[in-house]
Amino acid sequence: MKTLMNLVFLGCLAHATLFAQDIAQWRGPGRDGIYQETGLMKSWPDNGPALLWHFDGLGAGHASAAVTGDHVYTAGTTDGIGYLYCFDLDGKLVWKVPYGEEWTESWPGVRSTPLVYHGKIYQLSGFGKLVCRKSDNGEFIWSVDVLKDYHGPNIKWGVTENLLIDDGKLFCTVGGADTNIIALNPDNGMLIWKSGGKGEASAYGSPALVNLPNRKLLVVQTAKSILGVDAANGKLLWSVDQPNTWSVHANTPLYHDGCIYCVSGYGRGGVMLKLAGDGSSVKEMWRNTNLDNRMGGFVLVNGKIFGSDDSGKLWYCLDWKTGAPMYSEKITGRGNIIFADGMLFLYGENGEVVLAEPLMDSFKKVSAFKVPFGADQHWAHLVIGNGRLYVRHGTSLMVYDIRKK
Repeated sequence: MKTLMNLVFLGCLAHATLFAQDIAQWRGPGRDGIYQETGLMKSWPDNGPALLWHFDGLGAGHASAAVTGDHVYTAGTTDGIGYLYCFDLDGKLVWKVPYGEEWTESWPGVRSTPLVYHGKIYQLSGFGKLVCRKSDNGEFIWSVDVLKDYHGPNIKWGVTENLLIDDGKLFCTVGGADTNIIALNPDNGMLIWKSGGKGEASAYGSPALVNLPNRKLLVVQTAKSILGVDAANGKLLWSVDQPNTWSVHANTPLYHDGCIYCVSGYGRGGVMLKLAGDGSSVKEMWRNTNLDNRMGGFVLVNGKIFGSDDSGKLWYCLDWKTGAPMYSEKITGRGNIIFADGMLFLYGENGEVVLAEPLMDSFKKVSAFKVPFGADQHWAHLVIGNGRLYVRHGTSLMVYDIRKK
């Protein structure tokens, strides 16, 4: 019996490992900026951790890396064409394929991070072309023009969404007056359902999925609203007003302990919503305008929310339950944030990567270095995978060894 149980355990472990390696998505396994890596360094040398490899020919863009157990994927724009890239873990280019016209107007380049899911890779262009290819060799499978086919308008800075798959559905915010959100079959791109939402344009955001006992809820931000949509059929269950100056709501909502937190920039700030047990309604609990991050995300660690404000002046720590500021500091320029192995990893728009420890009453800035390669904006979010830190600066991807020696 003991031998049988050991075999069952090993089989489950192998399945879990394979599953983890075959999925790579925006801001980590939970889409929340939390990476489950351990055994990482608690401080770095003065010039930063060891640079293992870098690739400097990506073209323009802000896509992060999508890291599996044996490959690294990202995307870039060259001469107006978007390309998907696949590298092995040593930085060797495995394949590179075009996926179509990409955004070249204000803030040019790829907007969205590739989604890798069970042998397929999905990419959404700034013009609304959604392409599915095989992740091992880049071979084409299917594509859909979500704006043309579902009558959605493009937006000021180009369609931007980091795609989400769950339960045989690939979700996408079209932003049309009648077809606002869609669920597609990830195997062939065929429509499963469409939702009218509130008929608002998309808002550069990426949805979150809430798993409830009797329902899966899709939380989506559109131009002026936060929407709660039944993931099974697209029914709009509730909405909350959340307008800001430029209709930009680029941060992914977070569900925790019965509540949903959403934050927007341009002074709008964050709101905490108490979700009904069946997901059918919400109640506003608090608002905070100090932490008004525009697109750098936030993390929740031990009941505290960490992120930077939109002005670039301060990084904040808020109490999850009340929204009250616990402390704030000018630790680096405004930017994006992730968390792993007890430490915060910050990437400022000033090009500084910071390792910080979240203390009870302050940020402890442990180590920092300036990004040495690349051009244009430092907007791509950091990624941790296989004991490595992946940093994208426009045209370049840099990979650092952050494992404890």
